Amino acid sequence: MKNKLVTNSKLNFKTMSKKSIYVLAIIALTFTACKNEKKTEDHHEGESTEMHDKSDGHHDTKEEAGHDNSDGHHDNDKGHDEKERNIEASSDKNAATSAMLDAYMEIKNGLVADDKGAAAKGGTSLLKAFSEFDMSKLSGEQHKEYMEIVEDATEQAEHIVKSPIDHQREHFETLSVDMIDLIALLGTEKTLYEDYCPMKKMAWLSETKEIKNPFYGSKMMDCGKVQRQIN
Repeated sequence: MKNKLVTNSKLNFKTMSKKSIYVLAIIALTFTACKNEKKTEDHHEGESTEMHDKSDGHHDTKEEAGHDNSDGHHDNDKGHDEKERNIEASSDKNAATSAMLDAYMEIKNGLVADDKGAAAKGGTSLLKAFSEFDMSKLSGEQHKEYMEIVEDATEQAEHIVKSPIDHQREHFETLSVDMIDLIALLGTEKTLYEDYCPMKKMAWLSETKEIKNPFYGSKMMDCGKVQRQIN
């Protein structure tokens, strides 16, 4: 009887060890993939960044997020699959977009800090900035593009205000596409960095050159690279 108990204990220990090794292997592979992707991306540093290239993965949110719509959230990538925005990059030093960018950075920094409340507060600030933006100075074509972008961005911000943090991150992916397009359309007086996450195949905007990944937060804080500097 004693020998049987010893044998069972050894089997249980071996089973637990195998499970532990498997979990560690998955974690190691994830970080290795991030590093390898970053090296691959570095070979493309010399590519033109004058236009917003849709082929770089900015619109892959639907495939990457796997967002379950049964919770009442919309498919946040639908609009980007159905239409392409052909926006010529603006070089205007436009101060009018600063409030929107400040609110976007508030969301981004909340997600970097794994702080749902801070991200939600940023979403509220962004909705306010959209509502207060003066559209009277936009040309006819700019107005049309602006309304298209902000309609989608508003939906993403509304979800960020009320969602758990995993869904906040999903909506932030599409919001980042919208904000990059918005700055291409209207310009900004701020110095910004367009960063790229090889794991998500998505870009985001940052006010600092240091990589702090909002799609993963503390899980993979430094995963990514600077694609270009704006201003």
